[in-house]
Amino acid sequence: MKRIFTISGLVLLCSFFFTYAYAQNTTLKGKVTDATTGESLIGVSVIIKGTTTGTQTDASGAFTLSVSPNATLVVTYIGYAEQQVNVGTASTISIKMLAAASQLQQVIVIGYGTQRKVDNTGSVATVKGADIAKQSSENALASLQGKVAGVSIVNSGSPGASPQVTIRGLGSIEGATNPLYVVDGVWYDDISFLNTADIESVSVLKDASSTAIYGVRAANGVIVITTKRGAKGKPVINYNGYVGWQKATNLVPMADATQYATAINELYTYNNLSPLIFSDPASYGKGTNWYNQILRNALVTNHEVSLNGGTDKYKYNYSFGYLDQDGLVKTNNYQRFTFHMSNDLKITDAVTIGFTATGLSSKSRDIDGGIFHELYGAAPTLPVFYNTGAYGDPNDYHTGDGNNYNPEASIDFFNQHSKNERFTGNVYGEWKIIKDLKFRTSFGGDVGQAELRAYTPVYYATQAQQSTSSSMTVDHTQTRNWIWENTLTYDKQIKDHKITALLGYSAQDYTTFYASGFAKNVPYVASGSIRNSFPDTAQNVLQTVTPDRQPHTRSLSEFGRINYSYKDTYLLNASARYDGSSAFYYGNGDHAFGWFPSVGAGWVVSNEPFMKNQHIFDNLKLRGSWGQVGNANVPINLSNIAVTSDPSYLTAVFGNPQVSYLGKVINTVAPPITVWEKAESTDFGLEAAFLQNKLSFEADYYNRITQNAIFAIPIPASVGAAGSNIEGNQAKIRNRGEEFLLSWKDKPSGDFSYSVSANFGINNNIVLNVQTGQNPIYTGGNGIANGALATRIVEGQPIGEFYGYKVTGVFQTAAQVAASKQPTALPGDFIYQDTNGDGSIDSRDKVVLGNPNPKYNYGINTSFTYKNFDLELDMQGVAGVDIYNANIAYRYGNENFTQDFFDHRWHGPGTSNTYPSVNVGSNANAAPNSFYVESGAYFRLRNAQLGYTFDAKSLARYGIKKLRVFANAQNALNIFGYKGFNPEVGSADGSVGNRGIDANVYPLYATYNFGVNVTF
Repeated sequence: MKRIFTISGLVLLCSFFFTYAYAQNTTLKGKVTDATTGESLIGVSVIIKGTTTGTQTDASGAFTLSVSPNATLVVTYIGYAEQQVNVGTASTISIKMLAAASQLQQVIVIGYGTQRKVDNTGSVATVKGADIAKQSSENALASLQGKVAGVSIVNSGSPGASPQVTIRGLGSIEGATNPLYVVDGVWYDDISFLNTADIESVSVLKDASSTAIYGVRAANGVIVITTKRGAKGKPVINYNGYVGWQKATNLVPMADATQYATAINELYTYNNLSPLIFSDPASYGKGTNWYNQILRNALVTNHEVSLNGGTDKYKYNYSFGYLDQDGLVKTNNYQRFTFHMSNDLKITDAVTIGFTATGLSSKSRDIDGGIFHELYGAAPTLPVFYNTGAYGDPNDYHTGDGNNYNPEASIDFFNQHSKNERFTGNVYGEWKIIKDLKFRTSFGGDVGQAELRAYTPVYYATQAQQSTSSSMTVDHTQTRNWIWENTLTYDKQIKDHKITALLGYSAQDYTTFYASGFAKNVPYVASGSIRNSFPDTAQNVLQTVTPDRQPHTRSLSEFGRINYSYKDTYLLNASARYDGSSAFYYGNGDHAFGWFPSVGAGWVVSNEPFMKNQHIFDNLKLRGSWGQVGNANVPINLSNIAVTSDPSYLTAVFGNPQVSYLGKVINTVAPPITVWEKAESTDFGLEAAFLQNKLSFEADYYNRITQNAIFAIPIPASVGAAGSNIEGNQAKIRNRGEEFLLSWKDKPSGDFSYSVSANFGINNNIVLNVQTGQNPIYTGGNGIANGALATRIVEGQPIGEFYGYKVTGVFQTAAQVAASKQPTALPGDFIYQDTNGDGSIDSRDKVVLGNPNPKYNYGINTSFTYKNFDLELDMQGVAGVDIYNANIAYRYGNENFTQDFFDHRWHGPGTSNTYPSVNVGSNANAAPNSFYVESGAYFRLRNAQLGYTFDAKSLARYGIKKLRVFANAQNALNIFGYKGFNPEVGSADGSVGNRGIDANVYPLYATYNFGVNVTF
């Protein structure tokens, strides 16, 4: 009984204590807005200083919190300056946050956490998710174009395709050149599964100080993406959608039927062929415009619905997206479904758990990869259909094999569909052990399945386009990747000293499975596994089901980082990661592990006492860093020596009776070992702000050297190897450059605000050292006639520079040819420079023709708000880059010519000294030369959007909190001098050697759409 009374007394005492304590607290209601635009900020963290008690703002920027008198609130939000607000005795409060890109108090996302910009010693650029979503792009990476200095993005244009992204230049030849993407803590090679509307923020980590924490995957830079999470408040429903069309711009005018017939007759005369194909060229008139026939204005529509809300204990965010995008080719279509889910549950004040899940399901009707080359070369004299309804047949016009196709038949009978299903995400738990010590564990993964299904029916379109038997190919690729990471973070401030320390452990597993099946004389089956796609009763079946487990790699890592700040003035950052990968495990495993350290320092000059009375700088900061990072995404198992057998030459006969024995041989040459590529970089930066933080400026200088770069070098045939190259760690590459960012933001009146920012990046790429020394490695044969190579890699020059003959003119007469150093040439052929002056023209006369690596990247981004109207104009461009226009000489016979070539061609003495004759496809004229190299510089109005937000009070009666409508245009204005379709030329096959070679580029197109943003 005594025990019961004792317990009861303690309960009453505790109840009295808590009742008394809470009686001293007051309920504080507040709202957080953008100080410049007045826009409500969602998900702002509001914490009572010195405690773990806090909340987040809801969809209207409001929050409610129980506080004691004179409490201090710590208010933080990514992309905004941290604020500390004294409550006093107020019951309501309004907080205006300053969103200035140059603000040193700005909170930014870095590897494994967030950090005030004032504490950061690395080069990190942050883009808000709202700025990405406004661009109405189908891929989030495309929206980054022109927004971050030093980041080069080349869009492919094909529906569903991902852009090629390069940060601070090319640092690898055979390895991957794309950055590492970290989405909510999980590592990816691409982010095609993400809906742009689900992104909260994007941080681009560019220097080793910021990327070394990711070790062996960080050599090409790191892009950290945070997706949206729930916020405290009533459920909020958002709908974002748009519909529009995509229209091909800058289609290269081609010769019409009369001009084409004239040119082909010239070609026959030139080559002494008879009879001429076209007896009366004028009778063909304009003929068929194949671009008008095959291309269209393509419809694109996108819809996204999200639900957001939560309480102090539980927060949620759910979204669903649908994209339907037609391609420019009239049979091409891409559809994508996405979903995103995030939950956060606060079990106790110290323990929080949660998860993020993202799903993708896409399907597409594909096009033949060569269709644009067909449109370029198709004869305009050929009708699409005859009056009988049959396809126009090039053989009826005797135009030869070079363009022996009808593009309409090509797309009508091309039946290939792709499907992709992907599930990604992670679960996490976070435990605040004590006030300053936090433990976090996270397990994430990426599970996907991709299918390609191609079917050829029995059909007859033309003599060259027919099939007497059906066939089907089915390819399946499965990925199973997971990552488990554990971190311990200590964050302590003792007077003027602030220390943040991080320790972590990571384990990862990457597995890919691939299988392919092929069969003839089978009906079309639209879905199913490989084995049940091919019926057992099919006749004349040749079926191969070849499951193949691709290299399975695992890695283990330990990492740590410490940040130290004294009086927010003197900064020090150091990190190290110890990575091990099974991909490089040889023998005793000495080469499977490696260290990746970094160190950075900063000095916030504006916080010095001697700067207090000056009125020039609001902020002034100097920083520098050094570090090493790796690239493990390179060819692996190169040191494995293959043993092969071939009955054609490895068969021996012995014994009586004679018996055949199959022998084996080693016919590959392999390096003793291969290790990952390692990049060592230094970075020096300056950050400054003026005029009450309205004007901000940043500048960076960087120097990055890639060591142990993997690529192939030639070996003599006498070695007896099956291949002509040996791959290994054989080169050193340097990227050096400068980056600049200038921003201005102001609100001259209560109704009008605006911002303007410009970024500019300079990069110089050079191969410092290669095993072959001054002996070049020739690459880049895409679209080049007769196996010629247009690019090379050589010591002292940039990666993949264009190399060939310099054209000095065009031969006008036979007498000029006879007196020249090219005695086998004909009038109308190119005149090449005798570079070495030896009296003959050969490969020793070749010179550097151009550089496919952009030297300059720049962007200009503006935003204007007046009352309820908003306008955004984003411009972007590149300069100091060249393109090899292989389309002109990509000929095997009687392909068509561009209007420009026809108008300026040589067709008799004195007609042209710059353009050759119609015999441009001959071996001599098609050899890589300066005529085909053009400037790839361009300036583009990347995005223009005009929006109007309706008055919230007038919408309240309908339950609508916000309604905004907008009109958007992408790539509406393009200025360039390139004579091809699109100056944005990457690599057709992804290889470094083919970068900048235009042999079949997707045409440039503009997108126009109208959309609406609604919040309920």
